[in-house]
Amino acid sequence: MAALVQQRKSGVTLITDTTCPYGVTLAFTERGGGVSCGEFSSLNLGSACGDAADAVRRNRLRALEALGAKQYADNLVCPHQVHGEKILVVHSAHKDEVAAVRTEATQGADAIVCLAKTVPVMLCFADCVPVILAAPGGFAIAHSGWRGTIAHIAAKTARLLVEQTGDRPEELLAYVGPHIGAPDYEVPQELIDRFVDEFGSEVAPSDLGGCHLDLGYAVRTALAEAGVLPEHIFEVSESTATHTDRFFSYRAEHGHCGRHAALAVRLGN
Repeated sequence: MAALVQQRKSGVTLITDTTCPYGVTLAFTERGGGVSCGEFSSLNLGSACGDAADAVRRNRLRALEALGAKQYADNLVCPHQVHGEKILVVHSAHKDEVAAVRTEATQGADAIVCLAKTVPVMLCFADCVPVILAAPGGFAIAHSGWRGTIAHIAAKTARLLVEQTGDRPEELLAYVGPHIGAPDYEVPQELIDRFVDEFGSEVAPSDLGGCHLDLGYAVRTALAEAGVLPEHIFEVSESTATHTDRFFSYRAEHGHCGRHAALAVRLGN
């Protein structure tokens, strides 16, 4: 059975499923093992947070090397994330299609469905919820901040992955990466009310006074609605805001930080 474990490769710490489900090599990165300095220290993979472009490039190569995909760096798809619900699909590794998807991704997208081999996909995070989906015919990665979560982007991505591959929802494996935990995520009552209307009262744990959001619960609920079996959902439990020694946290670091990532690729030709 799949499980997430911590693993150090090429100096980079990954949280990964070492079984490579359905031939998908996947991981969530931690913040150590890179070349960035100061508030971006050290494996910052985000290109839009103020870090030096060369440092980000070198860090991405390190992350890809740890994933065993450095040779496919020219195929990397890493969209400009805009807290929306646009999903792009990579059908093949043909250079023209990869180039077209990469160009479209610069205009904004928050999830990528990939059916091709040798095309790595990376999305970046600092409190928002990373979701990696593995299926027999491909994989997907979604970025689920509070806006994406209330829009059910994880469920929409799961449904599109199933539509594109012809696989069954119950075959999907879902990996929910490091994100801000409910104890660290106090939000206004108006937002609590919206989430309770959408996902039920458990999304705002009563033991925390009902004023904190559990984004992980909302994402799991959305995935289940899309047909992903609860026993096929695996989650990193540590809160990014509590564990800034391991992860970046926009909230805990007052907006001055780098980004860790969710990465996946199907290796081979």
